[in-house]
Amino acid sequence: MFRLIYRMREAVSRPILFVFYLFLAMAGSLVAATAQEKITVTDLAGRTVQVPHGAKKVILGEGRMIYATVVFDKDKPFEQLAAVGDDLPKFDPDTWNKYLARFPDAKDVPMIGAAASADFSVEKALELDVDVLVVTLGFYDKIKESGIIDKLEKAGVPTVFVDFRERPTQNTVPSILLLGRIFGKEAKAQEFADFYMGQMRRVYMGLSGLKANDRPVVFAERAAGLDPAVCCDTFGNFNFGEFIAEAGGFNLGTKYITGVSGRLNPEAVVVENPPYIVVTGANWSKSNPGNTAVWLGYETEEAKAQEQLRGLMQRTGFPELKAAKDNHVLAVYHQFYQSPYHFVAVQALAKWLHPERFKDLDPQATFKELHEKFLPFDVSGVFWTTLK
Repeated sequence: MFRLIYRMREAVSRPILFVFYLFLAMAGSLVAATAQEKITVTDLAGRTVQVPHGAKKVILGEGRMIYATVVFDKDKPFEQLAAVGDDLPKFDPDTWNKYLARFPDAKDVPMIGAAASADFSVEKALELDVDVLVVTLGFYDKIKESGIIDKLEKAGVPTVFVDFRERPTQNTVPSILLLGRIFGKEAKAQEFADFYMGQMRRVYMGLSGLKANDRPVVFAERAAGLDPAVCCDTFGNFNFGEFIAEAGGFNLGTKYITGVSGRLNPEAVVVENPPYIVVTGANWSKSNPGNTAVWLGYETEEAKAQEQLRGLMQRTGFPELKAAKDNHVLAVYHQFYQSPYHFVAVQALAKWLHPERFKDLDPQATFKELHEKFLPFDVSGVFWTTLK
């Protein structure tokens, strides 16, 4: 830079050369400023963190965070990723196959152990020259206790927490906007946030004036059939429990569970005899071979989903439940539980619980519009279905 300033002095008497060197000086300063530009953000754990603006090498502590980051650039969704957690191919192979079909080079993106697992390697993260690590809020205590935050911070790598899982209807918009700042894609983040809020507002307005007594009791079974020997995991006033409440139902789990999730005794479900049942399911063939879940997702066919749903309703005690007798059973894609697309599930639940209030609401059309605007492939498969 000093050499350039000296040459500029020499060139003052020659206007063309002076303009040329001035341009070089300004360009050099701009590049340096861009390379060093950092912004201060507040993450979903309430931490103030300095991060690169427009980070080029981001590690997603869970691969399923791609559900969120893809909306920033659906044509180049892997461009700013240094690595991703290896959970997406394990727990949602249908979606991973969609990405591989559209972006064959996605297989070359490094996969690492999920940030909350023992397989996560700080050393490997640093070898990738990472800019920032993004982790889901539910793993905050575990990550902090493991020392990962401190180790990365000492190496100049910040950790940022977002939340699409525990309080999704409260935290999705701030999480998307936060990620938009980190990726330098504020405009796309705001566009998605506006779309999200508009779709959720359709449900809120449709439920205007709904009285407590008009909220049907719903038992939500979390990952039904994932372990055929286990029943009945459910949700407290979090996650799918939130979705049920937002959709105008009363989540039975809140009567027994104070945390995010827990397990009800099957006998308790029989005694409660809920009039509505929701089960969550996905293709867990890679992670849990032998599961009896409803394999909802991009590669599911309706006939197969119905067969699997009927099988779940044949478990001990279920055929006698009012919900099963009345066919008031809904299977919903499990991965909505940590996806910013969960407004689709809320719409499907609302229309199912209150069909008279939502005659004009078409959740499938909403899902299709989401894909057209923000995702790199078309809708296929089955993501929710009612017992027939």
